Amino acid sequence: MTQTGPGSPAAGDAPVAARSTGQVADDEDLRESLTGLSRLATARLDLRVLLTHVAEFAVRAIPGADGAGLTLLEDDRADTMVASAGFVREVDAIQYGLDEGPCITAAAERRTVRSHSLGRDPAWPRFGPQVSRLGVHSVVSLPLLAGEGVLGAMNVYARAEHAFDERAVELGELFAVPAAISVQNAQALARAQRLAAQLQSALTHRAAIDQALGILMSRSGCTPAEAFDKLRVLSQRQNRKVSVVAQQLLDEAVARARARHGAG
Repeated sequence: MTQTGPGSPAAGDAPVAARSTGQVADDEDLRESLTGLSRLATARLDLRVLLTHVAEFAVRAIPGADGAGLTLLEDDRADTMVASAGFVREVDAIQYGLDEGPCITAAAERRTVRSHSLGRDPAWPRFGPQVSRLGVHSVVSLPLLAGEGVLGAMNVYARAEHAFDERAVELGELFAVPAAISVQNAQALARAQRLAAQLQSALTHRAAIDQALGILMSRSGCTPAEAFDKLRVLSQRQNRKVSVVAQQLLDEAVARARARHGAG
């Protein structure tokens, strides 16, 4: 029989030490992932690229993860989806095709959702069996919350059953808070960039319309209001936007001017 004493390790000490070492490694992975998130805040990245990086950091932050995806909601429907791996895209495509799955539940109910065995989970009777046949058996889905609203959800998948324990869920929820902030900031930046592009386009179109009105007024001696009516009629006849017709008039006027200059 093995003896233990003051100087000898107890039988239960080795597993405790192993767990402690594992927790230290998990904490370090979480810290590195959070550091990566903080660096994204200063990066000028396309929205989908930034979200993909967030998904990749989630895989590192959450023990047992083989892949992760992020889904953003617009008007309460899935709008932007990214994934850290190809199998995640396949799984999420099934989920949204069926309108059933952990991400949908997590976002709708604003709570963390976990499954140890998707193929046998009664929560998603159609989704679970389909993804289990792909070899994906465990999931943790975490809502991305911003105040009273839900930005979307982060889905973390594993091929093994029972891959995510309470510690994994705890780390996932810790990671989800700054991840949601990063996502919200990225969305705000993307909206600002779209608005700037729209304003620039509007200014460009306005300049073209004003110049086209000038051309029509010089040709016929009409008033600005009469010139605009002419432009509007042309737009309706050609079934094209006023800005497109205006640009065509400008292009034709420039071509004629160049032809005259060349002939002279």
